[in-house]
Amino acid sequence: MVHRPTGTINMNIVNPAGDISSVTTTAGLAFKIPGRVGDSPIIGAGQYTDNDVGAAGSTGRGESNIMVCGAFLTVEFMRQGMKPTDACLATLKRAVQMSPPRLLDARGRPQFGLNFYAVNKNGEYGAASLYPSAYAVHDGRGAAKRDTAYLYEMPS
Repeated sequence: MVHRPTGTINMNIVNPAGDISSVTTTAGLAFKIPGRVGDSPIIGAGQYTDNDVGAAGSTGRGESNIMVCGAFLTVEFMRQGMKPTDACLATLKRAVQMSPPRLLDARGRPQFGLNFYAVNKNGEYGAASLYPSAYAVHDGRGAAKRDTAYLYEMPS
């Protein structure tokens, strides 16, 4: 049997002319709950681009992302001068603050995953997650795997 990986991805780019683009895919029908609309197709949640500032997107628990308009909020934090990684971390903190208690463990930590990825107009990039994770980048010279910044150590 062949394992076909599925899941959501986000890609943000700055092209050689300095124009910014972003896209977030969805896991598709493989994990779709009937009647559910995830964050991927919602501009401002699953992805957001402002060609004057940057782009951001997300993977993970879509409902938590929708509650904070996560991609939009991340770009707005960059507009205020934050670096991409710091903007992603600030958005995650807001998502945790808005999480219903039923989604938090006894220590107040999320019992779900959520990641944000961002790039600014200068081509600086970053990512952050609730728990340690990794993401792929291509900086124009080559591709590499990077660790995200994160809010919490893995639960034991």
